[in-house]
Amino acid sequence: MLEGACHCGKVRWRFDGVPESATACNCTVCRRYGVLWAYDYVDEAIHVSGETRAYVRGEAIEFHFCPDCGCVAFWRGRRLNAKGKWPIAVNLRLAEPDVVAEIPVEHFDGLETFDDLGQDGRRVKDLWF
Repeated sequence: MLEGACHCGKVRWRFDGVPESATACNCTVCRRYGVLWAYDYVDEAIHVSGETRAYVRGEAIEFHFCPDCGCVAFWRGRRLNAKGKWPIAVNLRLAEPDVVAEIPVEHFDGLETFDDLGQDGRRVKDLWF
């Protein structure tokens, strides 16, 4: 199990288990936030708590952040997927570094092609700095 929290601690998330990878996306939003995402579904492996505000981008996604300290905690889909589930991803940068350090990083081109670009051997610890 992994846990993360915003800087002030009012928004929290829990990921039951360990994600297979962390996604680094270069879209116009994610590159500005500097986030690393771990995906699953609402109230399955991922549980969130605390009051958030959301930046809604189009009809597909909303980015949730703490209204007090501003940390981006997670994104949530605005529609059920084909399996009838709510997609969600938590920001692994809100976890303690040593707990997520060895998770491999997947790269996603959200800017131009929307292609999964795979791994290049880096792990979360390699992207902290």
